[in-house]
Amino acid sequence: MPELPDVVVYCEALTRHIVGQSLERVRLRSPFVLRSVDPPVESVEKAVVRGVRRIAKRLVLEFDAQLYLVVHLMIAGRLRWRAQGAKPGIGATAILATLEFPHGSLLFTEASSKKRASLRLVRGEEALQDLDPGGIEPLDGSLDSFREALTRANHTLKRALTDPHLFSGIGNAYSDEILHAARLSPLKLTRSLDDDEMARLRDATRSTLTLWIDRLRAESRDRFPEKVTAFHDRMAVHGRFRKPCPVCSSPVQRIVYAENECNYCATCQTGGRLLADRSLSRLLRDDWPRSIDEL
Repeated sequence: MPELPDVVVYCEALTRHIVGQSLERVRLRSPFVLRSVDPPVESVEKAVVRGVRRIAKRLVLEFDAQLYLVVHLMIAGRLRWRAQGAKPGIGATAILATLEFPHGSLLFTEASSKKRASLRLVRGEEALQDLDPGGIEPLDGSLDSFREALTRANHTLKRALTDPHLFSGIGNAYSDEILHAARLSPLKLTRSLDDDEMARLRDATRSTLTLWIDRLRAESRDRFPEKVTAFHDRMAVHGRFRKPCPVCSSPVQRIVYAENECNYCATCQTGGRLLADRSLSRLLRDDWPRSIDEL
């Protein structure tokens, strides 16, 4: 799923490409993509895009009369820009909607049959804010506000960082990178952190997200970002199961749950202890290795 760094770079690219331009037509290709009825989506046709902003992991196109077209990419949704007359370069079944402008088209695609990505047109700032889960902006605010959000409930660090009601825009990928940079176990409880660990986690959150915003900007340069993915070769642990940790060279470990996975370095983050995988550790029972040395 595109997370804060990806969405920030999308916002910047959209600002360059469509702000000040007239949205000539909204062509819906999937019956599932539009999740609102009133106001009708035709309300923004022939209207000028006045701005682009981010709300959590959502992208918002701003129009006059307080109309806001909200794009939620979910897991497999992506945006692609095609100049006027250029071929889509992607299968027609993957295109959920096309936003047509005088100089090109914005394709809203989804590489999944589950059709979770969505468009929603709302009127008024209040209706727009109703879509905000309410998490704090992790790049803003004080250490005290970070501590208050993190310790609102006694959850694991992994769960807390990825809770949109606590932190805005952090998901599965960057939470792994943040916890590795902070040298903290993903299963450590939020209310068990001492002052040093709390400060380390807040600093790691800000530095990791800023680092990846800068990296993604550099990769896309002035082009529209095409290769938006949760897996990057330069990531420390996310998606790097069994590959060497860039700090200590120990093999990266993972816990698989539902549709997600948690990646971590046992040496850097858990004192060498392997965290129990709910399915695999139950299967192996006594044969489950307890430490990186046993593994």
